[in-house]
Amino acid sequence: MSSASEPHASAFSAAELEFLAEDELIEIVPNLRMDPLNFISGDFGPFRPQIATQVPLWLAVALKKRGKCTIRAPEWMSIDKLSQVLESERDSEKFQPLPFHYVEISRLLFDHAREDIPDIYMVRSLVEDIKDVRFHKIGTGLEIISKERTYALRLKNLSAMEANIVRPFVTRALETLYKLGSSDMIQESDTNRQPPQAMNRGPRRQLKDR
Repeated sequence: MSSASEPHASAFSAAELEFLAEDELIEIVPNLRMDPLNFISGDFGPFRPQIATQVPLWLAVALKKRGKCTIRAPEWMSIDKLSQVLESERDSEKFQPLPFHYVEISRLLFDHAREDIPDIYMVRSLVEDIKDVRFHKIGTGLEIISKERTYALRLKNLSAMEANIVRPFVTRALETLYKLGSSDMIQESDTNRQPPQAMNRGPRRQLKDR
């Protein structure tokens, strides 16, 4: 995790987000016979040739590197699904639902299972276009924060990477606005507070000399 002494750094590095994404389950088709594997996160297998099974992404990549399986791209990575998401992203101000780690999952599959992804160049292009549209929406949201007095912001369906990039800027902006709002309230309170007036007791009586 990035150092707390770096106020402009994101909460996680790209490598750390990728590490977290590797726990996501994905379907593989093994070409070996192997007993179940037992891990702290769960049991996976048994593995039988040409029988699909689900494993964590890190295990799928490890088996793929050894030539022990092929990886099936998730359904959301099909050209049809990505095209629908891209069109909806462009037509709506809202963020469309995607896997929380869609950026990291797609990057890992592009790097380690490119031959298992049909029409990989088109798929990669669609993923990049979706990222660009969503980042434009994020930029628009940050402009709203800078122009309006906002004490809370809800961005639904952000991915891990998007939230990781936005979080430091949004946090600092909201903290600044809150401080400015608090100081304005204090000044307004001071302005409305009138100094106490002395009571009018009438003319003073002169004392007689004795």
